[in-house]
Amino acid sequence: MNEELVVNCRKKIEVIHPTLLALAIASASWAVQAQSASTVQILSPVVVTAPVVVAPLVVETDPSAPRQPLPANDGADFLKSIPGFSVIRKGGTDGDPVFRGQAGSRLGILLDGQEIYGGCGNRMDPPTAYVYPESYDNVRVLKGPQSVLYGAGWSAGVALFERNFERFDEFGWRGHASLIFGSAARNDQVADMTVGTSQFYVRAGGSRAHAHDYKDGDGNTVHSAYRRWNTYGAVGWTPDDDTRIELSAALSDGEAAYADRGMDGSKFRRENLSLLFEKKNLTPVLSKIEARLYHNYVDHVMDNYSLRDNVTGMFSAMNPDRRTQGGRFSATLTPSDDWQVTLGTDFRQDRHRSRMGMGMNEDMADRYRDKSRSANLTFRQMGLFGEAQYELDARQRLISGLRVDWHEVEDKRAASVQRGDKDKRTLPSGFLRYEADFEGGYWYAGLGHSERFPDYWERMNKMDETGDSVTLNVKPEKLTQLDIGASYSEGPLSVAVSGFYGHVADYISLDWSGNSTVTRNIDARIMGGEVDASYRFNPNWLGTATLAYVFGQNRTDGRPLAQQPPLELRLGLNYEQGDYSVGALWRLAARQNRYDSNQGNLIGRDSGPTAGFGVLSLNAGWRVHPTVLVTAGVDNLLDKTYSEHLSRTGSGAVGIWPANIRINEPGRTFWLKMQAEF
Repeated sequence: MNEELVVNCRKKIEVIHPTLLALAIASASWAVQAQSASTVQILSPVVVTAPVVVAPLVVETDPSAPRQPLPANDGADFLKSIPGFSVIRKGGTDGDPVFRGQAGSRLGILLDGQEIYGGCGNRMDPPTAYVYPESYDNVRVLKGPQSVLYGAGWSAGVALFERNFERFDEFGWRGHASLIFGSAARNDQVADMTVGTSQFYVRAGGSRAHAHDYKDGDGNTVHSAYRRWNTYGAVGWTPDDDTRIELSAALSDGEAAYADRGMDGSKFRRENLSLLFEKKNLTPVLSKIEARLYHNYVDHVMDNYSLRDNVTGMFSAMNPDRRTQGGRFSATLTPSDDWQVTLGTDFRQDRHRSRMGMGMNEDMADRYRDKSRSANLTFRQMGLFGEAQYELDARQRLISGLRVDWHEVEDKRAASVQRGDKDKRTLPSGFLRYEADFEGGYWYAGLGHSERFPDYWERMNKMDETGDSVTLNVKPEKLTQLDIGASYSEGPLSVAVSGFYGHVADYISLDWSGNSTVTRNIDARIMGGEVDASYRFNPNWLGTATLAYVFGQNRTDGRPLAQQPPLELRLGLNYEQGDYSVGALWRLAARQNRYDSNQGNLIGRDSGPTAGFGVLSLNAGWRVHPTVLVTAGVDNLLDKTYSEHLSRTGSGAVGIWPANIRINEPGRTFWLKMQAEF
């Protein structure tokens, strides 16, 4: 670690939020003074470079574990560490995740079982913008249309950000705290604590993240600074081991600079309230019931003056908000040793409104606060679902599911000729999968079908090819997909392979080439897969490798399907000796020649081919105590200048980023993370 980095770290420590810093220091002290590590999590000094495949089509990872490359403090860059995920960059945070070449509402994002949607009509705040990864205990990714339990229309899969629960036997506490320092004045603080008895518990936590504009490998400054904070709390009653009632709440806000557009995000306020009821072991047949009600409200402001020195044209501000309310009830039945059945229902109401202000100066633009909001679209959904697992024998099983969803969207715009009109659809989804175990592993094959109701971004202010509004006329997207895969582990070798082949009828494609964005329904074919392998050369050395590939074809026009990531390979090598570890990660992306200019999806469009690149990163870890871990690293060690194929292009505004040029990734980045469990 060089002298300049040490000096910078000292300066950053002086400006850290004092409350979170005090809690982090206190937690580390408590951990060091602990007499036994048996009651708390033992932290591994090995920096995480790949997640764990825990079951067919399920990937699981710990969001609090250090990882390389160090992700931004949002859900999208966190998911990027999982093979098959890509991120559409537009600044330093709040990127949009893409899984297997599918983006937007094709990928479900659930926060403790709750759906949340952004307000910006141009995806400035995707759902992952309101995710603070280290605030959660576990992240699971379910690939493909191979489950019906977690909502409607998730054709690519669903990412579940979850908080775990463990009942206290007697009065006690447990918690987690961490600090991160890095290049571009990066500093994050996270603290989480649960205090409870056998009857009651209280959990509370918060996070704060801040960074300045980063520089690419050539030293060019990218308009990308951000500041984010988040608080949450929960109160629970646990009268016995089988019962839990929990009331939880969360509040967060932030601001973020964007290089790809004429506005920045000056407000990302989220308010959340949730009530959960769980009861297990009711009868020999009824093993569990679960019910949740939730309320999510997003208040988002974008403007061209709060985070910019040079204002182009008039001062402008837009202030959309979005309220999502919903619930879910499920019952798990075990009619015999061979059967497990989950039945349930879920519902959601989603309302979007907006207001704006313009003027010759900032004060005039800020007058949007005095205006009333106007509703534009409201959505309603209700679904019934059932999923069953049948054990054919000790090594074979069948899993199947079916759900039916009733969707409705209503045009609420005062000036629309369609005001009051509705689009109503009844959409089925389902799957059937066979799984078989063999010595050292398993294999599976599943066929799934998912029908997706067009979302707000695909409807609002979009036209069809004749120039008419498509607000209520977009056809639902219908995916039929085969998923296959296998996992094998013996001795030092572990390998997991997954592949998919899908046909999409009425795939929703956006044409960005004209003055108005055109929404089209096309037929498409998608295929690809992921490989995740590791080999332990000896007790100290571990090698890892992941490979991800996607191929998409627009069958209607005979062209490549737009917005598909290139072939990507990640190679990792880690050495661990006692309490110390070192590691290296080499990320390689191939050249992408398959593109369709100005065609894309609700997030972005193709803007030509991209060159391949390789990025080398190094890390080291020191387990100071079984519950205290210090890790450090350097990402993009060789200061490579490169951009992701899917990333958006610059806005062309003075001092922001050149127009029609993809936004470059950060150059050489140093980071240091300290964390403690107590």
